Amino acid sequence: MTESPTFGATNFIREAIAEDLAAGRFNRVQTRFPPEPNGYLHIGHAKAIVIDFGTAEAFNGICSLRYDDTNPVKEDVEFVDAIKEDIHWLGFDWQDREFYASDYFDRLYAFALQMIRMGKAYVDDLSADEIREYRGTLTEPGKESPYRSRGVAENLDLFERMRAGEFPDGARTLRAKIDMTSGNINLRDPVMYRILHARHHRTGDRWCIYPMYDFAHGQSDSIEGVTHSLCDLAYEDHRPLYDWFLDQLGIFHPRQIEFARLNLTYTILSKRYLKQMVDSGLVSGWDDPRMPTLRGMRRRGYTARAVRNFIETVGVAKKENLIEISLLEHLVREDLNKVALRVLGVLDPVKVILDNYPEGKVEVLEAINNPEDPSAGTRDLPFARELYIDQDDFREEPPPKYFRLAPGREVRLRYGYIIQCQSFVKDERTGRVTEIHCTYDPETRGGYAPDGRKVQGTIHWVSAAHAIDAEVRLYDRLFTLEDPREVNEGKTFLDYLNPDSLKVLPNCKLEPGLRDAAPGGHYQFERKGFFAVDWESTPEHPIFNQTVPLRDSWAKIEGAKNK
Repeated sequence: MTESPTFGATNFIREAIAEDLAAGRFNRVQTRFPPEPNGYLHIGHAKAIVIDFGTAEAFNGICSLRYDDTNPVKEDVEFVDAIKEDIHWLGFDWQDREFYASDYFDRLYAFALQMIRMGKAYVDDLSADEIREYRGTLTEPGKESPYRSRGVAENLDLFERMRAGEFPDGARTLRAKIDMTSGNINLRDPVMYRILHARHHRTGDRWCIYPMYDFAHGQSDSIEGVTHSLCDLAYEDHRPLYDWFLDQLGIFHPRQIEFARLNLTYTILSKRYLKQMVDSGLVSGWDDPRMPTLRGMRRRGYTARAVRNFIETVGVAKKENLIEISLLEHLVREDLNKVALRVLGVLDPVKVILDNYPEGKVEVLEAINNPEDPSAGTRDLPFARELYIDQDDFREEPPPKYFRLAPGREVRLRYGYIIQCQSFVKDERTGRVTEIHCTYDPETRGGYAPDGRKVQGTIHWVSAAHAIDAEVRLYDRLFTLEDPREVNEGKTFLDYLNPDSLKVLPNCKLEPGLRDAAPGGHYQFERKGFFAVDWESTPEHPIFNQTVPLRDSWAKIEGAKNK
């Protein structure tokens, strides 16, 4: 299990629970995480997971996993399995408390019959569009359905015939009878059941009517003995309905507490929109490393520890706000800096030939694996006459304050020697430098001159004869708009997709020890950034995903604010 941060910080949720325990409202704490299995979990769900499981842990309570599987049209076993895997990846476990709303379909149906017998529910023949029309607006009250006055016997008969499959989809619904003039639209006779002739991933064809979330959620909490139902602010207006159902049925009454959901800059956290991008092929799948899904972040190289540290740092708030994604990247970088092995990788290679280095000679140089972790030890790097360096590390006409390789200039090769550029060769057609001829100083092994001369630039390299070919994928923000939810008139969030969010470099040269790098492994390409081995990487075709660059933009932003 992933090592977790301490859940010691107080917040308004924990204060409310402490008050409940002190007042004797509850004598224990039980929470639940209730995902709908219609997609993969994203970073917003991670916040809910940390709050749900972390709050229970803080009070020595328990937290369950309960799938809200009340809509078979959108749900799939693929998502059920993925959700469990992602929760475990974050470091949490529900032990033997894996539940499904479908576990309670019989009891929920019995609750619905009870509501009908009490005169608190009725079968309605209005269509979905008509229900919306009758419901009214925030400024205008709704009006009652012409079917609202049906008697108990007729409602029982119709509801049982709904269950028997006698009516087509959308023909009838079961609605709660509350108040069509309520200032809270959620209390204007909400739908409790709808007809869906669809096969359920767990109950098969046994049911053709399914409860709505608002009816299933609170009753499922009650059945399981949940004491505190922790939800995001979108459900604050639904709380009176949550309470109303429980009070009418006279069953165990949990307490619902809402918190602000997570919003990130340059990111969409709507599962519906994420699914739209997946289905339309705008990304390669739910696990595309540009996606804010936990699966995508994991593939990109984010660690569970960094994600949890981020959630803890952001904290629990009552008001919606927009969090800088740079803070998340900063914490990922901070975590990887401690654990990622340092390696040399050339992403845009140009060949360097050391004219005075003996042909056929190969030296073995010692390189540090991680300066933050002495126990990581060292590794051997082969060094020979022909090397690769990055194109950016050479300039025919260097700009001011450019301390890398240029005609007549010296640079230090990381772990190697000081070299000096003597000449270079260009492709006449493209103007691109294809070969750089240098000399090396054999007295400078390790990169330092015994005569004390100063060399300002240090660049990375790999031996041409020993390097492995690899594909490297560089990532940028998925959207160009800081808040893709706030689009200009006539546009959608898709109009702000970043066309440069993925750049594939197919001909990179990496040090030979990376040939057998295991998928999921973390590395720092020195001077370039942190990278992770892609899940589809093989020794024949190594693939590395950029996790985060070395530049800590969040720290710079915070520094500027404090000046």
